[in-house]
Amino acid sequence: MKGQRILLLALVGFVSFLSGGWLLQRGTSQAGNVYQRARLFDDVLGYVADYYVDSVGEAQLYDMAIDGLLDRLQDPYARLLRREDFDQLTESTTGNYGGLGIQIDVRDGWITVIAPIAGTPADEAGLETGDRIVGVDGESTFGWKNDKAVSELRGKPGTSVDLTIARPGFPEPLEFTVERAVIHIKAIRLATLVGGDVGYISLVNSNISETLADELQEEIIRLRSEGARSLILDLRNNPGGLLDQGVEVSDLFLGPGQTIVSTRGRARGTSESYAAQQRQRWPDLPMVVLVNGGTASASEIIAGALQDHDRALVLGTPTFGKGLVQTVFRLGRYQALRLTTARWYTPSGRTIQRMRTQPSSAALVVAQAQQAAGEAADSAAVDSSKVFHTDAGRTVLGGGGIRPDLIVRPDTLTDGEQEFLRNLGSKLPVYRDVMTTYALELKASDAVRDPSFQVTRQMRAELLRRLRDRGVEMSDQEFHAAAVLIEQQFGYEVQRYVFGREAETHRRIQDDVQVRKALELLEQARSVQELLALAAASTERTRTP
Repeated sequence: MKGQRILLLALVGFVSFLSGGWLLQRGTSQAGNVYQRARLFDDVLGYVADYYVDSVGEAQLYDMAIDGLLDRLQDPYARLLRREDFDQLTESTTGNYGGLGIQIDVRDGWITVIAPIAGTPADEAGLETGDRIVGVDGESTFGWKNDKAVSELRGKPGTSVDLTIARPGFPEPLEFTVERAVIHIKAIRLATLVGGDVGYISLVNSNISETLADELQEEIIRLRSEGARSLILDLRNNPGGLLDQGVEVSDLFLGPGQTIVSTRGRARGTSESYAAQQRQRWPDLPMVVLVNGGTASASEIIAGALQDHDRALVLGTPTFGKGLVQTVFRLGRYQALRLTTARWYTPSGRTIQRMRTQPSSAALVVAQAQQAAGEAADSAAVDSSKVFHTDAGRTVLGGGGIRPDLIVRPDTLTDGEQEFLRNLGSKLPVYRDVMTTYALELKASDAVRDPSFQVTRQMRAELLRRLRDRGVEMSDQEFHAAAVLIEQQFGYEVQRYVFGREAETHRRIQDDVQVRKALELLEQARSVQELLALAAASTERTRTP
């Protein structure tokens, strides 16, 4: 018996020795494989640096290798953020930068002030909407592009810049010396009452930045004090932003313990579930959330959470479907790696990420989202691939993105309007410049005094004359076929430069079919439940022949 035990122990030891040796060899082989590839890469790098027909520095070669690695991941969001990229990321997430505090654009070759931001150095210095910045530190700005203007006007807080301003109605240029400061861009572009007692908060073309939840709470409190009994939250063309702010915004409208979003990733710590923590402040506030194909990322988290918990009616067209979590890894002071580390899911279990057969660059993704803003219901058939249910048992469809409870398409261009824009072609910037210049002249002459003004036939005729003077070939018939579109666009332009951005937004809202539908429903509903029932009835009437 004793001999058998010794034999067994010897056999186990022998097997262990063999298996251990095999494992050791396997590990060495794998490590050697990695080292061999690293050496191969270094050799290739050396030969390219020494012998390639064109001179390429080693630092540039390493940058190319990094970019190539990230590109092969086929992740449109993975990117090495260098100094300029990192600064832009910081600005988009914090809303802070060093500058003057003005929104600008190029009009007729000149840098034109769209609007000063309230409380900033530009505002306090007296810059106005419609001012043309014709000189910066003694240098003419004619022909400057937007990016050059931005780089020249922004700078270290505490430094100054000398501006020469041409102002409508003033025969001589005005001189300003403005000191730069830390500027905070609010995420909320507009918060106002529309339709009497409906609060409207616009996050259009904004970012879900780190101050949004606080800003939103302040604006809702103000609107409620002014008589708002319901709310429209406009997330159209909102590209999203920070995950935690998407969670905090959703938390404002949900009850404690209600799931907002969950993330699922491969690495440790990337799979988490986020739930509301606070008691609802406005449980009796009926809400409509407006979305479209440009609604993406964190804004989809908000729309999905409020929809799944039956807290708001989602209205518009299907969202973009960007449900990937990016983590930013700091690599030194001015560099960082942005990498997709997880996917996120709505409370009902829907994935927000829409599958795409050909991954593209982030810039192309944004362009595709903007093009998709007017997509119709049947263009989102992929959303019907899976069925989920809200807390109240309503059916919501999966497959990526957020499909609205009520699909309302924006107004489309008529054949005549499409033909007009096609005929403009490369002259579209000229058309825009002509409208701005004419609007500024109307401001200078004080010809428009009533915000409810109508664009007259004489104004249209003057626009056509100016277009022809600028070399745009356009027949009377082609121009008049787009009369409604031209009147709308020129009306917005005059409203902006004469009465300000808020007045312009109010005028746009009057022409916005999606906002009008939201107002129609909110006028009838006294609760979220009534609102959802009205939308369901409206959908059923649409389906019934």
